[in-house]
Amino acid sequence: MILTITPNPSLDRTYELPALDRGSVLRATTDRVDPGGKGVNVSRAVAAAGHRTVAVLPLGGPEGALLGRLLGDHGIEVSGVPVAGSTRVNATLVEADGTLTKVNAAGPEITETEAEALLEAVRALSADADWIACCGSLPRGLPPVWYAELVAIIHRAGARIALDTSGAALTAALPERPDVVKPNTEELAEAVGRPLATLGDAVKAAEELRERGAQAVLASLGADGQLLLDASGAYFGSAPAAVVRSNVGAGDASLAGFLAAGGTGPAALASAVAHGAAAVHLPGSAMPTPADLDQSAVTVTKDVPLDRALTDPAP
Repeated sequence: MILTITPNPSLDRTYELPALDRGSVLRATTDRVDPGGKGVNVSRAVAAAGHRTVAVLPLGGPEGALLGRLLGDHGIEVSGVPVAGSTRVNATLVEADGTLTKVNAAGPEITETEAEALLEAVRALSADADWIACCGSLPRGLPPVWYAELVAIIHRAGARIALDTSGAALTAALPERPDVVKPNTEELAEAVGRPLATLGDAVKAAEELRERGAQAVLASLGADGQLLLDASGAYFGSAPAAVVRSNVGAGDASLAGFLAAGGTGPAALASAVAHGAAAVHLPGSAMPTPADLDQSAVTVTKDVPLDRALTDPAP
C-alpha cells in the first residue's frame, strides 16, 4: 500500500483552447475536472496501476466534498481531515501547440488543530504502508519545518518516505534523511543555489542533496529524462521525445511508477520514466494506466552523459 499526504490539494479544471488570446472571450474545445495536488496525482497513478493507495488530505467546503467523491471514483481510499477553509480550485489553459498556462489558487489556511489532525491521520495509517509519499506545497498556516516533523514521525514508525516538495520545506527536511526526494530541474537548482546547464551539473546537485541528508534523489529533468542517485551510484533514464499534450502531473506519475516498482534501483527508475513519458500524452492531469506504458522504449544506464546540455536549463 502506498500512502500519500497532500497538505494543499485542489480541484484541477483544464480547458483546451485553439489559442490563448488575452482580452477575448475564449471558447474551450474540451474541458475536464480532475482531483489535483501532487500527492493526489501519485495516488491516482498508483490506483490506475492496480495497487492499493490511501490519500490523506484536508478537505473543506463543497469543493472538498467533490474532491473526496472524485477520488473515490478513482478507487482511492480517502482519509479526509475536515478544515474550515474551502479546498482550492486551479485552472489550466492548454493551447493547440501544447503551451500551458496555469493559475494556482492559494488554498485555505490550516490551523494548528487541523495540522495536528493531519499528522495523527498519518500516524494511524503508517504501519500499513510500504511507502509514504509527502507531496506538494505547504498551505498557509503550516511552517516550512512541517515536512521535517512529518519525516521524523514516519521514520519513528519504521516506514519509508518519499518527499516531493521544494524551497524551504525541502531544505528543512533534508537533515531528517528522507528515503527519496524528487525535485525537478528548477527545484534542484533552487536547492543548491546555482544554475544547472548540463546533466553533469544536475548530478553534482543531486550528490549535494545526498550529502545534506537525502538517502536517494530521483530528479525529473523534463524532456531530458530522469536521474537516480543512491548509495550504489548514479543512473540515467530516458525515453524517446514525445509530443506533449499536457505535462501537468507527469512528475507525479513518475514518482508513482518509481514507488510502485519498489522505490529503489534501476528497475524502479525505468518504471518512473515510462510513467512520465506516458503521462504527457494524456489530457489535463490524467494519469496513465498499464496499457499506456511502453517500457520497451525506456533506456537506463550508469553511463551518464555528463556533458549533455539540458534542454531547459535551470537559472
